[in-house]
Amino acid sequence: MRSTDLLSFALAALVRQKLRGVMLLLAIGISVASVVVMTALGQGAKNFVDNEFAFLGKDLLILLPGKKETTGGLPPITGASARDITLDDMRYLQQQIADIVAAPLIIGTTEASYRARNRQAITLGTSEAFFTTHNLDLIAGQGLPKGAVERAQSVSVIGSDLAAELYPQQSPLGQWLRLDNRRFRVIGVFQSNSSNMGLRLNEAVLIPVASAQALFNTSGLFRLFIQSAGGQSLVRLQQRVIHLMADRHQGVEDITVLRPDALLSTFGDILLTLTLAVAGIGTISLVVAGIMMMNIMLISTHQRASEIGLLKALGADNHTVRAIFLTEAALLSLAGALLGMVCGYLLVALMAWWYPAFPLAVPLWAAVSAFCCAPLVALLFALMPASRAAQKPPVESLRGGAL
Repeated sequence: MRSTDLLSFALAALVRQKLRGVMLLLAIGISVASVVVMTALGQGAKNFVDNEFAFLGKDLLILLPGKKETTGGLPPITGASARDITLDDMRYLQQQIADIVAAPLIIGTTEASYRARNRQAITLGTSEAFFTTHNLDLIAGQGLPKGAVERAQSVSVIGSDLAAELYPQQSPLGQWLRLDNRRFRVIGVFQSNSSNMGLRLNEAVLIPVASAQALFNTSGLFRLFIQSAGGQSLVRLQQRVIHLMADRHQGVEDITVLRPDALLSTFGDILLTLTLAVAGIGTISLVVAGIMMMNIMLISTHQRASEIGLLKALGADNHTVRAIFLTEAALLSLAGALLGMVCGYLLVALMAWWYPAFPLAVPLWAAVSAFCCAPLVALLFALMPASRAAQKPPVESLRGGAL
């Protein structure tokens, strides 16, 4: 047979056996769609983690008081230290290390009110450097005043969502904002484009760190952010900071220094492994579809025994008979793969529309692998039934004997 004759013959055979073709088409389509959807979920989880860390600038270190070896707890959550990180520590690091940006942080919750409107708001005591380290956009007014961080000033910069809630019909600039029992003049409005690991900065209030120390009656810092501004190695900067802080604390290494890029890399490796795992689960469904194709083709070759015998009686050799069945399997698998790709992308688009906060995306490698593997798996499992049909003697086939 010529290639065109082989294709037309295979298509005619598939049209005659519609139910078998539809079953195999659905089996392969569902398998491919499952691979697409599962890998999209894995990639979406990776994108979500990337976006959560996107609020932090590049080349950033996070200093936390306490260390696991000295407290027995997890430093980022339960760690505690006999010695706090202070503003004096921050100034010392700035003097010893050139080309760094340091942003202190004190965090607490206050009742923010303006006239008859009030609500609970996260209040952050920091400096103007916080806008650089956390990529905040100033959309109105000005940021926190520059200068000595130990100087308490009654000024604040509020998030865009909080501004819209407390000052719905007017500009908040120049208005007074009461935080618990203290008043602060609103001098700016900022916006954050990230969820900040669950911390909704658009609903927060930024005040000078010295004002936060008086407001919350504390001298220690909750966090200290250090960003490299001179392109120096972050690993070396991390070791330098640890060494300097140990010198100030009588040789005791009682702080934890985190690198968000290292955390992100670790999360990326874990999520890539999970993505490959769920892709493997989807691949199992492809194997199941291949086994289903093999079983149905075994039944089909038994039902088409007379057709096979007639083909051989007319001069078709084993290679031609095998090629006919393999061509049918290839056509079905390609159509099923195309159907699965379309359905998979539609499902991903529907889930993205339903829950836009989760950034779903289909990796290109997963889509190409699923589309290419489906025909290969189908042909692999179709090879045995096709070979059995090709090796059947023509006389026995014409009698309709079992294959």
